[in-house]
Amino acid sequence: MLDPQARALIDLMIEKGVPPTHTLTPEQARAFYRDRRGFTQPEPPAMAEVRDLSVGALRLRLYRPHASGQPLPVLLYLHGGGWTIGDLDTHDVLCRQLARDAGGAVVAVDYRMGPEHRFPAAVDDCVEAFRWVLARAPDLHLHPRRTAVGGDSAGGNLAAALCLVQRDAGQPLPGFQLLIYPATDMRAVAPSHTTNGQGYMLTNDSIAWYRGNYIADAAQWTDWRASPLLAASHAGLPPALVLTAGFDPLRDEGLQYANALSAAGVPTQYVCFERQIHGFITMGRVIEEAHTAVALCGAALRRAWGG
Repeated sequence: MLDPQARALIDLMIEKGVPPTHTLTPEQARAFYRDRRGFTQPEPPAMAEVRDLSVGALRLRLYRPHASGQPLPVLLYLHGGGWTIGDLDTHDVLCRQLARDAGGAVVAVDYRMGPEHRFPAAVDDCVEAFRWVLARAPDLHLHPRRTAVGGDSAGGNLAAALCLVQRDAGQPLPGFQLLIYPATDMRAVAPSHTTNGQGYMLTNDSIAWYRGNYIADAAQWTDWRASPLLAASHAGLPPALVLTAGFDPLRDEGLQYANALSAAGVPTQYVCFERQIHGFITMGRVIEEAHTAVALCGAALRRAWGG
């Protein structure tokens, strides 16, 4: 059964004639996503510090939940939005919630997106941001050995890819990866793409639209930087929490990735919110289970950091 609050939201969008994402231009979709957040997102928790940073043209935002005399652990957070929409503002509330519940800092990344900047620009930006945070950790009063990377949807895809890039380059790895309904296989062949491909907010048409904006050449779908599930090995990656939603087309990709990590010996937790839809974790104003999911993620980060 679909969560009644999720059902009510879908019905309201139908009643209001909200246009499907794939019928919009990227510019229209970005504006719509940004403007509607006030309807579905809860009030932003107060932070001790919120500061915008930059690495060249790359924009970051640092959240510090409380003043501390000690360096804080840090989560590098990568927003969702199909590698096409979303920004620092669309995920501001979620980053604040995670900082509050985990008791650590969050650095959000405004990575380049398609169609203006195609694959692998977003991957490159996220890797650059992680390495910069490690290098600048003392200046930012962050702990360079108590780290995590996370993201939702496209951001989960990028978080997983970042870990693979760091491992293969022999570079320092995050201590934990938080993958919230991640896209892990650009081929979109998992059974949930069929069972959940229509009627639950994220549709097959929209997935194809997002993917087309990000990757121009279908031959790149099987590149592991685009499809982390297809990496030759998942050994040696950071421990993970993979969270999925039962009525999400990406549900089975998340489960498959959790299983691939476990099969490779990576300590992995997997939780499916069976009655939820894609994107629900940012919708705490209208979907109560979003708060449960955020708290679960915060607790997992706190444990991973030894807090």
